[in-house]
Amino acid sequence: MALVSRLVPARFLTLTAHLVIVITIFWSRDNNVLASLPLQYSQQQYQRQDVELVVALSVTLGLFAVELAGFLSGVSMFNHTQSLLSLAAHCSASICLSFFVLERWESATYWYILAFCSALPAAFEILLFVSVFGFKRKPL
Repeated sequence: MALVSRLVPARFLTLTAHLVIVITIFWSRDNNVLASLPLQYSQQQYQRQDVELVVALSVTLGLFAVELAGFLSGVSMFNHTQSLLSLAAHCSASICLSFFVLERWESATYWYILAFCSALPAAFEILLFVSVFGFKRKPL
């Protein structure tokens, strides 16, 4: 029980840190969009890269909603496996996205971070939610 009591606040803090960094990227995405473009670029190329990054960030926020709903509803709050997966993924995402902002990585790199650090724990959250509240057969 002591392990669970330490995992819950750690998981919440890493989720919050990841969320704060994603919101920060929304504000400062210009540098990452410019890093994705050649030296000579058109306005259309800039808009396309900007929309791509905004879509990726929006998908991330949707996945946050899924994961926070499962966490705050109590479905996965005390599940050791989900807590460790979420803790590792969001801690990794916080570190990677800090470098993403500071080092001005290309916006295409964000999709890899999204897949491994946001989509993976959200998919397991959905599976856990379905296993808890899934459709149960009625006995014959």
